[in-house]
Amino acid sequence: MKKTAFVIVGLLWLQNAAATDGGWLKRALAARREQIRKEAAWAMQQQPVTVTAASCDRSAGGKHDFYSEGDYWWPDPKHQDSPYVQRDGQTNPGNFVAHRQAMVRFSRVVGALAAAYVADGKKERLEHAKQHILAWFADTATRMHPHLLYAQAIKGRATGRGIGIIDTIHLLEVAQALRIMEKAGVLKGVELEAVRRWFREYLQWMTEHPYGKDEMNAKNNHGTCWVMQVAAFASFLKDTTWTNFCERRYKEILLPGQMAADGSFPLELRRTKPYGYALFNLDAMTTICQILSKPGADLWQYEDPAKKSIGKGISFMYPFVQQKNLWPYAKDVMYWDEWPMAHPFLLFAAAAYGNEAYFRLWERLPHGSEVEEVLRNLPVRNPEIWLVKL
Repeated sequence: MKKTAFVIVGLLWLQNAAATDGGWLKRALAARREQIRKEAAWAMQQQPVTVTAASCDRSAGGKHDFYSEGDYWWPDPKHQDSPYVQRDGQTNPGNFVAHRQAMVRFSRVVGALAAAYVADGKKERLEHAKQHILAWFADTATRMHPHLLYAQAIKGRATGRGIGIIDTIHLLEVAQALRIMEKAGVLKGVELEAVRRWFREYLQWMTEHPYGKDEMNAKNNHGTCWVMQVAAFASFLKDTTWTNFCERRYKEILLPGQMAADGSFPLELRRTKPYGYALFNLDAMTTICQILSKPGADLWQYEDPAKKSIGKGISFMYPFVQQKNLWPYAKDVMYWDEWPMAHPFLLFAAAAYGNEAYFRLWERLPHGSEVEEVLRNLPVRNPEIWLVKL
């Protein structure tokens, strides 16, 4: 399809949404037109790769169980066979990451195809995405079991940990793409029910297993990401019990517990990678607002009794994204040069507040990276699919 035809079809498909969101969706698609086309072309050539494609003899799980290892844990240099020791902020390149890489790839493929469908309205994009969806969630030969019992393991210390739940932030855009696929009629009947069953079981595990409860109660970005995931998965399932819970959790726990009076996140600023963690937590907070806000319950406008708000958090970080050299805190011990990217909080806030400056900054920052740390910590790579009215 020629470029002009791509734009015309996409804009025809978007005309109703653009009329209700002030045109931000249309503008975002235009800004990323070439990247969306390029990534969709790549994604259309990819075949499913799930957790069953690789294994690690250190895993206590089986072929269908997701396994990962704590990023900042290393062999003890004095005793190589003893339990691993921690080096906060320093990623061990020897850890098993194949399952996480497969999940990131899955997210990239499905997110890219959903974004292309939003742009051009071609259902073949979603049909191809469905192959990946069914491989991960429905096909008994390749599916992942709906739990994370063996995530973020530490050799000699733990076969899995609650903080491993953060690894499935890469299912966020998959869940949003599923909503688009369902609305488009591409995923339906027994296939849709099989996928829903997987997410129902995973949501139950996240909310009932001790690992899930530990993660829910985490006071930093881990607690934020638990709420973000539950909100996204429950939205796909149309489970208002859990979306309402997440709204209350955001208002009563996350915002008052994590944000300082100036809009900063002190628990992130204390880390060895304060800049990256502050951006990551802000992205997660704003994604919660994007998922859960609705008429009569607009989290973008919400202020807690101490006058803390997501707008204040964005105002705190914006100058340091615009001019990184103004950052008054310590530099990150690793990956300092890789940030900032075109963070979703900028586009979401531009649309929520009608802020042109936020949009312009999002537009000019890098929109893609092949650096694994960036891919790991930027799960919302196609923010356009979150602006679609569903």
